[in-house]
Amino acid sequence: MTLHGAEPPAGLLLAAGEGSRLGRPKATLELDGERLVDRGVRMLRDAGCSPAIVVVGAEPVEVIGAVVVPNPRWRDGMGSSLRAGLAALPPACPAAVVALVDQPLITAAAVGRLIAAYEAGAEIAIATYGGERRNPVLLRAAHFGAAAEAAVGDTGARDFLRAHPDLVTPVPCDDVAAPDDIDTPDDLTALRRRGHEPG
Repeated sequence: MTLHGAEPPAGLLLAAGEGSRLGRPKATLELDGERLVDRGVRMLRDAGCSPAIVVVGAEPVEVIGAVVVPNPRWRDGMGSSLRAGLAALPPACPAAVVALVDQPLITAAAVGRLIAAYEAGAEIAIATYGGERRNPVLLRAAHFGAAAEAAVGDTGARDFLRAHPDLVTPVPCDDVAAPDDIDTPDDLTALRRRGHEPG
């Protein structure tokens, strides 16, 4: 899914939170017998991302097939995890797909569309659902520094993206993924009832 001879985008899974409203860290929550962190890594790798990097914090987690990066400042919010993940990327990494561990209905097909947009020249590609920009997000390496600098609290890259609309390519993913996140026990119940499939 990458240009011939080019390094593929990395996959960056943010999984450091304690899941305060859920009552437990989300990374090790299981869905269909698979931890959300493993599901997220598998999704990124299936899309062609390499390496896969997981930022952890509230709970130590070992993940097969991924580089695990501890974020000792995870209590500061998602922005600190994004900074930790971007700082851990290999020097030659041309781009990175940023995904969240609590969105298990994001698919490899959706990430593949972001990578295709990147290969077609997009500086930043963002998945959209019903026209609304959500996750995942692909950033070219040229923007890692600015995105990290703007990442404070729980905003992640949001402020950076809003400040640079000219760089953003929206990528519709309604038909291949869904942005439902797991924040509460009710969210988990609803997700299980719908059968875990997007649409």
